[in-house]
Amino acid sequence: MEYGFLSVIPPIVAIILALRTKQVYIALLFGIWFSWLIIEGWNPLNGTLAMIEGMVNVFQDKGSTRTIMFSALVGALLIFIQFSRGVEGFINIINKKLVKYENKKSDYSRVMVQILATFTGLLLFVETSISSLTVGTLYRPIFDKLKIPREKLAYIADSSSAPSSILIPFNAWGAFIMGLLLTQGIDKPFAMMIASIKYNFYPILAIGILFFIILSRKDFGPMKKAEKRTKETGMLLNKGSKPMVSDEVTSFPPKEGIPARAYNMVVPLATMVFMMPINLIYTGWNEVKDFSSTFDHIKQAIGAGSGSSSVLYAVITALLVAITMYTIQGFLKPKEAVNLTLKGISELMPLALLMLLAFAIGNACKELETGVYVANATKEWLSPELLPAVVFVISSFIAFSTGTSWGTFAIMLLISIPMANTHGADVTIVVAATLGGGIFGDHCSPISDTSIISSMASASDHIDHVKTQLPYALVGGAITVILYLIIGFFW
Repeated sequence: MEYGFLSVIPPIVAIILALRTKQVYIALLFGIWFSWLIIEGWNPLNGTLAMIEGMVNVFQDKGSTRTIMFSALVGALLIFIQFSRGVEGFINIINKKLVKYENKKSDYSRVMVQILATFTGLLLFVETSISSLTVGTLYRPIFDKLKIPREKLAYIADSSSAPSSILIPFNAWGAFIMGLLLTQGIDKPFAMMIASIKYNFYPILAIGILFFIILSRKDFGPMKKAEKRTKETGMLLNKGSKPMVSDEVTSFPPKEGIPARAYNMVVPLATMVFMMPINLIYTGWNEVKDFSSTFDHIKQAIGAGSGSSSVLYAVITALLVAITMYTIQGFLKPKEAVNLTLKGISELMPLALLMLLAFAIGNACKELETGVYVANATKEWLSPELLPAVVFVISSFIAFSTGTSWGTFAIMLLISIPMANTHGADVTIVVAATLGGGIFGDHCSPISDTSIISSMASASDHIDHVKTQLPYALVGGAITVILYLIIGFFW
């Protein structure tokens, strides 16, 4: 059955509700219900029951189930490294580095401390909240001492977290995106996601602009005024500003009476990252039939491996390594390990629920053939050359308005991928444009959770943070649109 224009209504309803309520869960849930209401011929009872079954059916797909399990278990791993005082140990090492710069020339130390803060944010790519909170809370005292405005610290915390999480996708972001790609019929989602990174211009530019601003000391716009204010008056905030304050680096209290050792954080996280390509090779090894050498076999196996299996096996291995390490050190008992795992899973339940809803609306819209309809409707006037730039702008608008890049990915990938297929555009570039648009809109939005956390950890006025970051984000966004147009017309 062809649903025509009706197939577009559920995602439009989801977008409008997300814009109005700022509640992406309610928006996605209503979008799913509306999809099944249409499919079931406007019968509200059948539509509601079909919606419930649709969400249950998400777990029929092994890839989606593994992705949801991975996201929940990442929460457990993050709790373990906080409990072990591994995060604290990592912070102590960085603090020692900071002391070296305190007695050096002011300009030199200002630049080096900002570079160090940026690298800290980039290295903590496993989770954006941990990255923003750690950078903001850890570097705030030294930034204050060196008279660097709080707005600059918030900008560094914000611009080094989400961009690194999407460019180094060995985390919940990567698992979520792979799950969404699977719902759109992409056979090798990990290979697609990795291939899209080189076209994901905005996060690359965001990090590049951040380094340029720090190294050249060429601030512009409101950030230039903030730098001038702090240098001339010593005021870390604008007069009348209200700082959002958070003195906690993490939400979970560490174990008392044990030394803070960085390797308690580094080893489990390194294990997870290291095991992902190993598991890809393992799961893809027997899929490769034709190869010229062992290296060629490995290369093809990585492309053919199961991304969802790899991330799930990797996080389970990391958890087992963490539990073994902490048990040998004598501060973790079996009962504690179980309680911490359950606590960690519960912490990331909202993320797992978002994934469930995202996969469910993706499946419902696939049934309605939403993407196919939109692609055919735009075939006459939208050229494949323009598609990446248009997709980037639309994704940016949705993310800016809703404050969530994840919700944007969930809604936009189910439309942009079929559009790319119908228009004959490069799917990899269109996927990159969708993801980059989500990050850009999120960076500009005053209701973005990563922006709010960055303001809170840096004790910066939130609106001042948004105002000072916006010109840098807009420059990155504008260059991104130009690059997509160049690729579209001249590639």
